[in-house]
Amino acid sequence: MKAFSIYTLGCKVNQYESQQIRELLESYGLKLVDLAESPGLVVLNSCCVTHIASAKSRQLIRKILKYNPNATIVVTGCLPIGQATELGDIKETKNMHLVNQKEHLESVLEKAVFSYQNSKTPKTHKIKHKTEISAIKAINQAKSAADSEDSSKAKRAKPKMELLKKYAGQTRAFLKVQDGCDGHCTYCIVPKIRNKIISKSISDVLEEAYNLIYAGHKEIVLTGIFLGAYGQKTVRRKKQDAAKKDKLAELLGKLAQIQDLERIRLSSLEPADVTEKLLDVFCQNPKIMPHMHLPLQSGSDRILKRMCRQYSVADFLEVVDQIKDRLVKPAITTDIIVGFPGESDDDFQKTFEIAKKVGFSKIHVFSYSSRKNTAAAKMDGHIKPEIIKKRSKQLSGLDWRLQSKFRKQFIGEKVKIIVEGTDPVKGRCERYFMVECPQLNGDKINRGDLIEVQVDK
Repeated sequence: MKAFSIYTLGCKVNQYESQQIRELLESYGLKLVDLAESPGLVVLNSCCVTHIASAKSRQLIRKILKYNPNATIVVTGCLPIGQATELGDIKETKNMHLVNQKEHLESVLEKAVFSYQNSKTPKTHKIKHKTEISAIKAINQAKSAADSEDSSKAKRAKPKMELLKKYAGQTRAFLKVQDGCDGHCTYCIVPKIRNKIISKSISDVLEEAYNLIYAGHKEIVLTGIFLGAYGQKTVRRKKQDAAKKDKLAELLGKLAQIQDLERIRLSSLEPADVTEKLLDVFCQNPKIMPHMHLPLQSGSDRILKRMCRQYSVADFLEVVDQIKDRLVKPAITTDIIVGFPGESDDDFQKTFEIAKKVGFSKIHVFSYSSRKNTAAAKMDGHIKPEIIKKRSKQLSGLDWRLQSKFRKQFIGEKVKIIVEGTDPVKGRCERYFMVECPQLNGDKINRGDLIEVQVDK
C-alpha cells in the first residue's frame, strides 16, 4: 500500500485540520507511516504565528527534503499563505507544492496523490456508526433523499475533507466548530490568513461528536480560531448580533446531552464570551470541565489598548470573579505576551501583579515576536531581547509557583483522569493538570481509559 506522513505545527485548529487531511489521504487508499519509513507523500501543516514557529516549519521542510528527497511534499497551513517570504530559498518545484490559498488544498492534495499513485482510482469512505439522536437520523435521511433525486450525485467523484470519523493518535479529540478572525489585534497575523468567519452547524457538530465517541474518544475539546464568535459573522463585539451571543452556550448544552460523551472542554475564550448563560450551562452539566482558557495578554490597560484587545483589565477581573463564584475550584489558564512594543517596567509589573491576583493554574508565556504585515511591527518602542528574556524568566517563575499552589488544593482528593500514557500511568484530570500514577500497573490499563485516582502529593 502507498504511504504518507503528516507533520503538524501550531494550534488546535491546525491539529484538527491535519486529521481531516489524514482521513482524506486514507480514503485514497494511502497508509499513514512515520517519515523514517520513506513515504512517497509528506504533508507539512505549518505555522507562522511567531518567528519560532516559522523557523520550525522551515526546519521540518529541510528535514523532509534531506531524509526523503524523492517524496512529493505538500506544504499547507499558515506559512505559505501569511508569510511566504519567510520560506527563504524553499521554492515550489515538481515535487514540492506550496498551498498559498486554503481553498486550493484539496485540489493540490488530489494532484499530489494521483501523481504519486499513477492515477489510481480512490476508494470511497462511508460513515459507519450507531446513534439514536434524531438530528443525526434526519441528516442521514436528508442525504439519502438528495441522492435519490439525483442519481448522478449518488457517488462522489472524489473524496473530500469532511466531518472526522476518528482522531488518530490522541485520547482527547479536538473538534473545530468555528474558523476565521477579522479582529484587529495589532500583534496577530491570523486575520491576514484566516479572515473568513465560519461556524459549523449544530447538527454537523453533533454528528461529528458521535463519530468521535464511536471511535472511542471520551473527551472532546471544542476549538476554533475565535471560539467565542461561534454563530456570529464577525469577532468584533460592536458589530455582533446580540441575539446570537449565546450560540456557543446552546451548542454546549446540546453536546452535553450525548449520553456516551464523558467530557467536554473549551479551547480558548475571551472575557466577553463568558456570558451568564454559558456559566449556567457549565453549572448544569458536570460533563463540561471546570477549566477555562482566558488569554490576558497584558495586565496593563495601556498595553491592551495598543494591542487593540476588546476588554480592559477590569473587564477581565470581573469575568474571573464570576467564574470563581459559579464553579468549584475552577482552573483558569492564560496566555501572556511579554515585551510588546512600548511595554515599560511598570506595565510589566502590572501584568505580574494581575497574574498573582487571578492565581492562574497555568500561564503560557510568549515572548513578543514581531510579524511582518502587522500593525505592531510598525510601532515604536520595541523592547530589547535581553529585557524580554529577563521578564519572561520572571513570569515563568511566577507561573511555576502558581501552578504548584493551585494543584496543592487537591491533595487528598479524588480526581478522574483519561489515561494518556501507561509507563507510568498518567493523564489530565478535570482541571487539566497532569496526574502521574506510578503505583498503578500499566499492563492492566489502556490509553483512553477513564479512571479515578487519589492525589497524594
